Amino acid sequence: MDDRNDKSPHILNTSATLLGLCFIVLTSLKLNNQSEVTLIDELTAIAIIMFMASSFLSFLSMRSNRIPSARFEKFADFIFLTGLFFLFLTTIFILFNVID
Repeated sequence: MDDRNDKSPHILNTSATLLGLCFIVLTSLKLNNQSEVTLIDELTAIAIIMFMASSFLSFLSMRSNRIPSARFEKFADFIFLTGLFFLFLTTIFILFNVID
């Protein structure tokens, strides 16, 4: 049984959703003129890049029938987790800005 593409559809779906969430955060920061005084927009931009790369790699993994597809899936998984970490940092900074 070939289960190397089990995670790719889930990674693609979740990455795309979190990518949209990051764009909403970045847009709201720009509209409230808070992007110049915080690190939140930089962290959100990094998360956007990570989720976009993860989406791209998971798509390639689903489309490929060869051995590199497992490698694409591993990279997509790692990059997705990195994007989650940056989204976590963004959340922490937003929380501290709301508290202040």
